[in-house]
Parts: sequence; structure tokens; C-alpha cells
Amino acid sequence: MTSENRNNSKKKKNALILLLLLLCAGVGAFLYFRGGASGPGAVSIAKSEEGWRLLVDGKPFFVKGVCYSPVAIGKDYEYNFWGDPAQPWIVDGKLMKQMGVNTVRFYRPGKNPEEVRRVVTDLYRKFGIRTAMGTYLGFWDWPPPNYADAEFREKVRTETLELVRLYKDTPGLLVWVLGNENNYSFDLNPPVNRWTTDAIDALPDPEAQRLERARIYYSFVGELAREVKKIDPKHPVVMGVGEVASLAEAGKYAKDVDVIGMIAYRGPTFGNLYRQAEQKFDKPVLMIEFGCDSFNALKREPDEKSQAEFLKLQWKDIARNEAGGKGEGNSLGGIVFEWNDEWWKGNENLPHTWSVHEEAGQWGNPSYYFDAEVKDHKNINEEWLGIVSLEPKSGETGLDKRVPKKAFETLKQAWKVE
Repeated sequence: MTSENRNNSKKKKNALILLLLLLCAGVGAFLYFRGGASGPGAVSIAKSEEGWRLLVDGKPFFVKGVCYSPVAIGKDYEYNFWGDPAQPWIVDGKLMKQMGVNTVRFYRPGKNPEEVRRVVTDLYRKFGIRTAMGTYLGFWDWPPPNYADAEFREKVRTETLELVRLYKDTPGLLVWVLGNENNYSFDLNPPVNRWTTDAIDALPDPEAQRLERARIYYSFVGELAREVKKIDPKHPVVMGVGEVASLAEAGKYAKDVDVIGMIAYRGPTFGNLYRQAEQKFDKPVLMIEFGCDSFNALKREPDEKSQAEFLKLQWKDIARNEAGGKGEGNSLGGIVFEWNDEWWKGNENLPHTWSVHEEAGQWGNPSYYFDAEVKDHKNINEEWLGIVSLEPKSGETGLDKRVPKKAFETLKQAWKVE
């Protein structure tokens, strides 16, 4: 063999070794990749030895979000902020950018697609804020939902796929969120919006009935996820779920969802939630709703300090479980409930109360121990969960004045905004 041939052989050998090393590194870097997502603005899910990551344009994106429904004082959930000439999302977007928000969650879009596209696009192009677009999957429809009914499922399917077609190309779209706490129709006792059939009721015990409802519901969500991704392969599908009670059933029947959208109120930390999720349904977790109210039911006064302390600890837990962190490596971030206080929630059927900031709690949770010993144990106040409070309209913007609470600065520091 000539010297030249030996050199060429050596170069080929070295090149082969380098290629093998790169391939091995690639396997270690991405053991799982949700395919089909490519092109500008594409969002995907990747899993490595360090854990799960959300990728936007191929770069890691950790969600630092807020649930966003800027209902004005004196209005309720029917208020069309999407079409408000005062453009509340512009005022809020400026504040959100200061705090470090990179995502907002809408529980449902408005009725006018042009208005919806404008809001989503403005938040992204003006402030760099992306959107998690949601649908309740008919959970609050009238007549009440029944996921065992073929006609109802078809109605929800049609509405959901139309939602995807309408907004899949909107700049700033991040993920789809299918459902919210729909599993509370079978995981809670008593359930919320209970639905059934004669066949379910004929099952021998309540647990068998619960599992059958879970099978029916999660099978439907799995089917929807497959259809959504056929229409839009660029944005992952998040399954909204309250707590972990039936996650194992979701793991059997809704395997085509990409992300567990978790809703949990466990006090200052989430305990073993991320480990439970990993064991029951091996998908990444996006905390799509968590938080703490800023009213002390025991002292009957605002308590921004306790809210800020709880949110700081909750976020620490979310960040700890990020890929490469000290936890489970399955956290994709979190979306705080919520951006601003909503004054209508305490007495939603009494319009004259929507201009009064209610001080009575609506439900109880002993994990929020700073006021859990209130007499009736209803220590959670739905009207005080905002990171910013509202004061009556100012002449400057035509909107209720936004006043950041202590939690605003706490999250700003946690999210490392300069």
C-alpha cells in the first residue's frame, strides 16, 4: 500500500469514527422527537437523557405564562375583550413583557376570528408573547355534556377541528389545549357535570363506572389529538386535566396527545406530582393552571405577601423538574392563574355584584394554610387570584387601572427579567 493510500485509508477511518460519535451523541441528545413539525414557527417536543423539552424553531422554550381573561370590572365572562376598542391586550402586553411572560393561555377564543387573530398576532409581534389556545370541548355547553353520546362527540369534534383550521397559521400560536378539568365529571365526588348512560349505570360499583367514563372520555381526546395533528402538524396537542386521579387511564387511551396540561392547587409545592405523572402517563407536563389568591380569609384583608411567597415556591418546583434539573425532567414550564383579578366570580348570577370585589371565599383548600382555619374553611377567593389587581377605569386608557401586586415582582425575579 502506498503512503498516499495509507493516508486516505486513515482519513476514511477517522471520518467513520467521527460519524459514529456524532450519531451516538445524536441518540443521546434526542431519544424522542415529535416528527412532522418543521418550518418557521414550528413547535415540537423532544426527549433526551436529560428529560423533555418544548422546542420552538428548534430551540428550547420553557413556558413562563399567565392565564389571560381581562374581564373588566362590572362585566362577566361574556365580555368581549377581543373586540374592545381600548385594546386591553396592548396595555397588558407591555406589563407582561416587563414581568417576563412569554405565553398566555386562552381558555377559548372569541366569536370573531378576525378579532382573535389580531389579539394573538399583536401579543406575539409587539411583545414576543405566544399563545396556548384552548377549547373546553363542550364541557360548559347546554344541554350538559355527555361524552358517551355520539351526537355530542361529533358536535365537539366539528367545533374543535374548525378551531384548528381557523387559527393554525396565526403568528405566535404555541400549542393547542384540549379540555380543562373535564375529568372532574368522573374523578370528583360529587362530580362536576356528571354524565352517564344506562350501560355505565349498570356496572357493579362506582369505581367501575368511573373507569368506564374515563375510558370513553380519554379515547375521545386521543381521537381528537390525532385529527388535530393531521390538520396542523406544527403545534403540539396538550390535554387539559385536573390532578392525577385518572392519568393512568389517559395513558392507555389518549396516547396521541403530546403533553399533559396539568391543573393543580397543592399549596406551596406540588409534592410528588411530577413523579406521579411520569409513572402514570409518560408524557411531559405543562402546568396550565396553578396559583394562590391574595386575600386572607382568616384576617379578612388583602394578603399579597402570602400570594407572592406561595407563587415563588410553586415556580421553584416547576423549574426544578425542568430537563437537566434536579427533579423528574418532565416539566415544560407553567401558566399562572391568573393575570388579573376578576370581580364577577363570587356571584356570577348577580350582575349588581360584579362591581364589588367580593371578600367571601368560594371553596376551601387546607394546603393554603395561611388562612385555612377560617370558620367555614372556605379560604380560596376566586376574585383575588390575579397577579395584578384592578381599579376603576382611568381616563388615560379607558380601561380599569392595572396595579401589579407583590407576586408580579416575585415572578419577574424568578423569571430573571432585568
